[in-house]
Amino acid sequence: MLEKGARKKTRKGSDKKSPDSLDAGHGGAKRRKMAEDEPKSQGESGKKRLDAMSVGYFRRVGERLSEDFEDAEERVMFVENVLSEVKGKATLVAMDCTGSVTLQRLLPLSSPDQVAEVLSELGGESGTEFKAVSCDRCGGHVVESAVRQVSRATEPSATADKEEEDSDGVLEVQVLSLTRVVRDNSAELIRHVHGSHVVRTLLHVLAGCVGPPRTESRPGAKGRNASPQLTDFEIPTSFWYELKSLTESLMDNVKLSITNSVASAVFQTMLTVCHRKRPKLCKQLLNRIVEYLNSCRSAPGVSPLLVFLKDQASSHLIETIIQLSHKSVLRDLYKNHLKGHLVDLALHPIGNFPIQRLTAATAKNKLFQSLFDEMLQGVEAILAAGHMGVIVQLAESCAESEERQEELMQCLLDAFHCAEPGSRRVHCLPLFLSLLTYDVYYHSDTAEGNIHTEVPLSSICYHGSRLVQALARFQERSHLLSSLRTLTPEDLLTLASDPSGSHVLQALITTSSDKGRGKILKRLEGQYVRMACSRLGSRVLEAIWSSASVSQRQSIAQELVPSESQLRSDQFARHVWAKFALSHFIRRRAHWQEIQTGESKKRKLFNDILE
Repeated sequence: MLEKGARKKTRKGSDKKSPDSLDAGHGGAKRRKMAEDEPKSQGESGKKRLDAMSVGYFRRVGERLSEDFEDAEERVMFVENVLSEVKGKATLVAMDCTGSVTLQRLLPLSSPDQVAEVLSELGGESGTEFKAVSCDRCGGHVVESAVRQVSRATEPSATADKEEEDSDGVLEVQVLSLTRVVRDNSAELIRHVHGSHVVRTLLHVLAGCVGPPRTESRPGAKGRNASPQLTDFEIPTSFWYELKSLTESLMDNVKLSITNSVASAVFQTMLTVCHRKRPKLCKQLLNRIVEYLNSCRSAPGVSPLLVFLKDQASSHLIETIIQLSHKSVLRDLYKNHLKGHLVDLALHPIGNFPIQRLTAATAKNKLFQSLFDEMLQGVEAILAAGHMGVIVQLAESCAESEERQEELMQCLLDAFHCAEPGSRRVHCLPLFLSLLTYDVYYHSDTAEGNIHTEVPLSSICYHGSRLVQALARFQERSHLLSSLRTLTPEDLLTLASDPSGSHVLQALITTSSDKGRGKILKRLEGQYVRMACSRLGSRVLEAIWSSASVSQRQSIAQELVPSESQLRSDQFARHVWAKFALSHFIRRRAHWQEIQTGESKKRKLFNDILE
């Protein structure tokens, strides 16, 4: 059954197996006949399944795909042979776990007409079967992978001929067929856990931008928060109209976008891709969604938006609306719905996230002044609630807008109980980094608080690091720099070697003046070797070197060279040794200094141009 390609000869002398030889020999023909005579395996729900021999075949195909092909001809032959085995049972293969994974890896190697042929079989004669495959746990991935190939099929090619153009058109027809099915079944598909992903991929393709393929692996925290990088591509004219038609169909189900988290994700994708590729359409969609949200009923005198902002499903959609909206929409949202409620929302476990987006979106808007005045009153309560993202975003928006920086710094000093007496202010840095008040950090119960016991730097947290990095961008950084200069050399080494603290030390040193940087480097003397031998500390040291003057570089080099054997044998320090050209420093000091002076002048000239 699976060895049709065995009639084709494999490359002579090659040890690699082609799909032709995966099951050839050893009674393959007999097993093939037995497999054809066996009834199809049935799942518990009565759904047809691939037989065991086919599953084994596609598993071996997957293994072969993990190897390299000798040339393009071998790859083309391989794909052609495997797809010939898929023909006639594409739906069974796509809805099988092993077959699905193999097809997902095979389709990017296929030609547009081969992809179109697979899609045609998955959709059936009228395309109606797309719905069942798209809603399948395994089949949905195959449909997504096939649709994504449009981005590859529409790439301009100098060697493209009429036959290839016709092939692209066949694939276009199948995508349009899928779009019709999605339009006709939009209410069901957008709230289906698997079908919704097909809709989202289709929106990307119709708009002409795709991100990285979806995988089953769970991303880390950074991966979840980061927006995927999108790649733009040319689309057929028909896609331009189909996107408008599909969005109209989706807007008929706008109610689902605020009640169902899966449907909400589809609407977020719709707005995001339209904002990127069809700004006017996006503006229309935003206005219609906001209009619908305003029309929803709520308690008398209470804005319906306040309810949605505290809901798990709808709050994500509102975050996207805030990020993509124009100034006028943001102004109306604040004036008609949010004014007077910002602190209350910032204290809410869900509502605080849309407030962060609003603070970021208005940073360079006059509206930020009103937001700041209202939020400033609740800074201490927000800190107590542990919603540090709100405070960090407030600081970042102050840095970006260059407004209200002094007021926020004073508010933070008050909130961390280090504003009065004035002697406490030089200890603000460890307090901000650990997000602990002066009394807690120094175990001080005295009312005066003038005396504190020395406490080694510890408890550096992620949000504390982000807060200080934002404050380091303020025009007035004297409190932070004064506090940094009071840290012991051991504390500075701890800061440089900490995953969160290293970013803080790097930001504070590289943004300081030559004089201020010199004072900090003076306190770091004696720690350079240990910093160079640290994974994170070595990166900080390289950043310091890049911003240091020639005399400061010379002082660092003089401390490092006596430990040559240790540095050159360390996995991190050896890169520092090479980048600083310390071998050159030892043997040809004058030439080394001449090179460093030239680099320093170039850096200064570049900075002057940027300013």
